[in-house]
Amino acid sequence: MEKTVLKIDDMMCGMCESHINQVIYKQFDVKKVTSSHRKGTTEILSEKPLDQEALKQAIGQTGYSLQGIRTEPYAAKKFSLFHRG
Repeated sequence: MEKTVLKIDDMMCGMCESHINQVIYKQFDVKKVTSSHRKGTTEILSEKPLDQEALKQAIGQTGYSLQGIRTEPYAAKKFSLFHRG
């Protein structure tokens, strides 16, 4: 799994977050998208790395400003009732 974090300016509310999420779901093969207007970020989980140029174009067409893209491998967090330190 791959985690892609987008730094996006100009998101002001939950509707802005929804708009970004919809665009990404429609144009890319992703597992999960979460946006935060307060943090100015969108986090995307996908099986394969996403085309960064296509991401730039998709966000640019929405009217928001894409300021940066960061990718990293993603490993699901394991849940345990018995944490041992």
